[in-house]
Amino acid sequence: MKKNNRFVIWGRNPIIEALRANRRLEKIYIAHDSNPPKELLNLAKKRGVKLQRIPRQKVEELAKTKKTQGVVALLSPIEYCDEEELFKETIEKKGFFVVLDHITDPQNVGNIIRTTELFGGIGVLLPKDRSSPLNETVVKASSGAIFHLKVSKVPSLQRALRNFKKMGGWVVAVETGGKDIREIDFPFPLAVVVGAEGEGVSKSVLEVSDIVATIPTVGKIPSLNVGSATAIALWEVFKQKQPK
Repeated sequence: MKKNNRFVIWGRNPIIEALRANRRLEKIYIAHDSNPPKELLNLAKKRGVKLQRIPRQKVEELAKTKKTQGVVALLSPIEYCDEEELFKETIEKKGFFVVLDHITDPQNVGNIIRTTELFGGIGVLLPKDRSSPLNETVVKASSGAIFHLKVSKVPSLQRALRNFKKMGGWVVAVETGGKDIREIDFPFPLAVVVGAEGEGVSKSVLEVSDIVATIPTVGKIPSLNVGSATAIALWEVFKQKQPK
């Protein structure tokens, strides 16, 4: 996993050249009052890079300059791997990886990545849509743990997890309404799925899951923060994976 010192690029031509070079761009932000060239829009679509319209002031704040030509891009600070590379290593080591099901808060994503690395996870799997960009905030919140993990982004979590299962893996979703997590004998190799706060694990991913694990609580607050829930779940997985 290579660290990249430059997280933000701006201006039409630099972004077009980055897209031509197939550099990893997390997202392109376009000012509401800007009309970027069709080449930029077409290349972004071809590369699967998401576009988002925001106020020009926000564009300039991201770039720390007014000379943006109305467009700024987040350059990924990490190198992604193919999903099969993540799956194969997990299977070979009879380990686990964590699936972040449409978690959009970068602080939560960074915390989860840090927890994953601390408890010996192989990596993380994320969807390309409706997921936090892996930016400076994520890197900082992970305390750099992201550089020690395999990271893969896929168009469909459901399809990717079906492939993992075909290769011999198991899928457990951390969600309400399932079996008490303390009573589960976790199978390895394993994918541990955690969902966005409020929404939880998506229905399509629940359908693929072999086990639904529930963390029992007794308080009046309805649910745990997703970062805390992940830490508890991975501690349970870690206890079974590691010799005492």
